[in-house]
Amino acid sequence: MLPESIGLSVGFAVLGLTVVLLLCLNTFIYIPNNRVGVVERLWSPAGSVKTGLIALHNEAGFQPAVLRGGWHIFLPFIYRIHRLPLVTIPQGRIGYVFARDGVDLPPTQTLACNATTHDFEDTAAFLTQGGQKGPQRKILREGTYAINLAQFAVITSEQVFALTLDKAEIKTFEGMRELIAVRHGFAPLVIRGADDMVGVVTVHDGPSLSQGEIIAPTIGDDPKDLNTWHNNFQDPDRFLAAGGRRGRQLQVLVEGTWALNSLFATIELVPKTVVEVGYVGVVVSYTGEAGSDLSGEAYRHGELVARGRRGVWSMPLLPGKYAFNTFAGKVVIVPTTNFILKWKKAETGSHRFDENLSEINLITRDAFEPHLPLSVVVHIDYRKAPLVVQRFGDVRRLVEQTLDPMVSAYFKNIGQTRTLVELIHERAAIQQQSSEEMRTKFEQYSLELQEVLIGTPTGGSADVHIEELLAQLRARQIAEERIETYRQQERASAKERELRETESRARQQTLLTESEIAIQVQSNQGKADLARAQQESARIQTLAQAEAEKLRLMADGEARRIQALAVAESERTARIGVAEAMAVEEKVRAYGGARYQLVQQVMAQVSSAIGQSGVDIVPRVQMGDSHGGSGFVERLLGLLLSEQLAELPPSEGARSPAADALRDQLRASWTQLS
Repeated sequence: MLPESIGLSVGFAVLGLTVVLLLCLNTFIYIPNNRVGVVERLWSPAGSVKTGLIALHNEAGFQPAVLRGGWHIFLPFIYRIHRLPLVTIPQGRIGYVFARDGVDLPPTQTLACNATTHDFEDTAAFLTQGGQKGPQRKILREGTYAINLAQFAVITSEQVFALTLDKAEIKTFEGMRELIAVRHGFAPLVIRGADDMVGVVTVHDGPSLSQGEIIAPTIGDDPKDLNTWHNNFQDPDRFLAAGGRRGRQLQVLVEGTWALNSLFATIELVPKTVVEVGYVGVVVSYTGEAGSDLSGEAYRHGELVARGRRGVWSMPLLPGKYAFNTFAGKVVIVPTTNFILKWKKAETGSHRFDENLSEINLITRDAFEPHLPLSVVVHIDYRKAPLVVQRFGDVRRLVEQTLDPMVSAYFKNIGQTRTLVELIHERAAIQQQSSEEMRTKFEQYSLELQEVLIGTPTGGSADVHIEELLAQLRARQIAEERIETYRQQERASAKERELRETESRARQQTLLTESEIAIQVQSNQGKADLARAQQESARIQTLAQAEAEKLRLMADGEARRIQALAVAESERTARIGVAEAMAVEEKVRAYGGARYQLVQQVMAQVSSAIGQSGVDIVPRVQMGDSHGGSGFVERLLGLLLSEQLAELPPSEGARSPAADALRDQLRASWTQLS
């Protein structure tokens, strides 16, 4: 029995601990700081909620207040706490709110109004102040929100924040998320200036348009009136409170970033209306109130209204960029510069108003059927551009339905009054006439005709004789031109002959003038030469006299110098002679007499002569004296001085003049010695 009692005690102890643990878990509730606690009351003396989902008076059901981070104490087994994440909207994203409880939406309302109930974190205030159930007009921007996810479901691009109550409801939220994603509603709309686009807004909530209206008028666009200013559809409740209506809006969005509820309004981007320089834009408005006619009593082709009224505006748009709602009207571009309309099938002007025009088919008076190419320069006054649009719709329709038949008929009439040759020769006159007459007709259509230009007629497929006629005209003209050329050449020849005669006379006159000038030049040159000769003669005479005087003076000086030198030389010679005589006397005395002195002088002269004449010093004839002494010398001198010296054969060739001179000198010396 003891083990059974112990087991029973242990069981009761475990059961007691379990009960205590359950009581603690249901009494002490901890909520992390990154979550909220949705309180669900399981039992209440007041009973359950009679209507709606949220218990505002402590009934059993979901309570409006949420638990924030920390410990909370509750009576056990009475409350259930649902721990759910905080709602976080990332930077640059948008969150959409769906209310499960609140006032039912009326049949004409699409989204719940948040004019007085704009705080989704205070569920009790939302419900007590008339908050409506369903998707809300107000959106959530960047941030973190502590929202009761039993009352509200928050739909973001990443997930759906909600307390799951039913799987079908989750599918509904996912469907909303897909619709918002298709409309690109999870991010603000950004319109860039470089794109030159405007946003056309279509509102999906509010009163519908009246019968006959196709676009909602602009309302609440004054920032000074904060009660009606909806900040470009970013505050849906103010927009609807100011009288905004459902449908496409006349007001457009321009460059900027716009946080719009895509369930309330969708945006369609369209290009800006650009009116280039040289054009104006005539506005045809499809909306607005009917206005009074501004065209005047004389104009019976339609009405022109003031800007903002329905119809054709009396003042066009000048060059520039316009945020024009193309669903509320259209802008007809009208050129204000001169443009050319060409009745030529192969050519088209830059505006392409004449791409359906072709040459005008004429029938001339002589039954030819040429095709006439034509160009017309037209101008439209920018102030009359609305009249043109009101009357014809656009310029192309004006050209094709009015100007083409009018101009064709006019020139057909002209062609019937002239032959083909006249039509070609009188082109300038026809141009001037047509410009004057058609200018009045163009003014009736609010146009200004500047000029008419007529081309050369060409032959049609059934009229091949025009080319032959033109060829004959060309041949005739060439013949006439040749005749005129010959006539001009004849005149030119006569003029050339006269010119040559004149040039010949001019050349002769030139020669005559040159000869006269040459004579005058020669005369002047002779006079100049005579004057120069006279001057030269006088100069020579003067120089001769001076030179003679100079020579006389020099001769006198030289004579005196020679005389002085002669006196000095004679005195010197005398003294030298005395000295030489004395020296000779001494030499003679030293040599032993005058004969030995003479021999010495002769030998000295012989040696000098031999050295100058180049005579062989080795004798060809050997002579000797056995007795020695002076006999040898005497014989040598005798041989040299004999006649046989001349008969000796020369050493090399004929006897030289030096040898003859030596012989003569020796002969003279021998004579003196004898």
